[in-house]
Amino acid sequence: MSGLGELDRPGPPTGAEAWDERSEEWLPETTDEQESAAPDVPQAPPAPEAEPTTGRASPLTPRRTAAADPVKALMHRHRDLCERAVDPLEIAAGLEAHGVTDRTAARFRHRDVFSLAEEMYARVPRDGDTPTPPAPPEAPGPRTDWALPALLPGTFCTATLVGLHFTHGRARLAVAAVGILAVALALRAALARGPLGTRRRPSTHRPGSSTWTYWLLAYALLGDGLLRTALAGGPDGLPDGTPDGPWPLVTTPALALTWACVPAAWSAHLLAVRARRTLTGSRGLEDFAASVRPLLLGTFTLFLAALAALLAVSGPALDEPPPYAPTLTLGALLLLARLLTVHGFTHAPVVILRATATAQATALATVFAARLPGCDTLAAPVRTLTTLGGPTTIQTLTCGTGALILLIHATRTLTRASAHGGAPLGGAV
Repeated sequence: MSGLGELDRPGPPTGAEAWDERSEEWLPETTDEQESAAPDVPQAPPAPEAEPTTGRASPLTPRRTAAADPVKALMHRHRDLCERAVDPLEIAAGLEAHGVTDRTAARFRHRDVFSLAEEMYARVPRDGDTPTPPAPPEAPGPRTDWALPALLPGTFCTATLVGLHFTHGRARLAVAAVGILAVALALRAALARGPLGTRRRPSTHRPGSSTWTYWLLAYALLGDGLLRTALAGGPDGLPDGTPDGPWPLVTTPALALTWACVPAAWSAHLLAVRARRTLTGSRGLEDFAASVRPLLLGTFTLFLAALAALLAVSGPALDEPPPYAPTLTLGALLLLARLLTVHGFTHAPVVILRATATAQATALATVFAARLPGCDTLAAPVRTLTTLGGPTTIQTLTCGTGALILLIHATRTLTRASAHGGAPLGGAV
């Protein structure tokens, strides 16, 4: 998966062609010395010298080449981007998405992409009026309308676990079915709006990611118990909602991860708002990337710390040992996948989530396939791993590997200006 960095690139604005080699034709063919000595304001052409009369007039036709005004030619190639932009930041993000760098901007006699975008924005006529520089964005007021949807998954999960504790038989099965449905709908609501939602970028919806997410959550609840029982020759029955049944449940990760929707939403909100402010004050793409990278890593670390605290509380409350390693790696994987999806990078999260779920399903399948005659060796790798680290080793390795790949990918993609160049987000942090 080393090529994931090339899988996701923010799509070019609608109607604008991608930056390619043909764009070099619009650049002025001057040397570095000529560029440094050339003035920023184009000079008036010298008066034509008197020509000897030859009996008929030869009108002078001025030659207008693209090299005389390369910025205008660039504006023509990205006309839709310039006309739709509400501020220079969107133009800068779009240019970066097309491959324009600060070095390229220097060939247009600008120190960076941001100053080039400011000139392009100022030169675009709007409604027949002379363009005016945009007003500075107002400081957004505090918004917490996303807090309630983020609280619903944990609330419903807690209610379901309490109901399972006080019910038996068919009533317990009914409570479990209703509770699973309620938690699934609550997760859907939490991921549909707010910092974890994709309404700001309708094109980021990619079918399939939700399916793999639900699989990973189900494995955290049932997978380790099924693997442990399968290695011992079971299971002898269906899960009954208790840790001591024929198919034991591990409820601590489910409770901690559902409540972790709150710190996940807060982390995504913090990253989006702070990155937008950093983009406003940055004067270069490298400067912006260097400022956003520690912000991304900091919010990611804060989420893991909050999830560890939730595990420390959920374990004793449910009288179970908290599985820190598998739950933290799963939480990291889901958070990174959601952050990339929210900011428009949808391909890599789906690929990694699918690969992780497939690896877990394959591990379970090899254990059951080893019961066929002559297939004992199929379960040897899984038996070795579980003997060394226990049944949670499979989940820890698969989720940890996926999270590490997405973290590397996020440090390369979420530090681009084009990932944060959309409309300003509400909420102050």
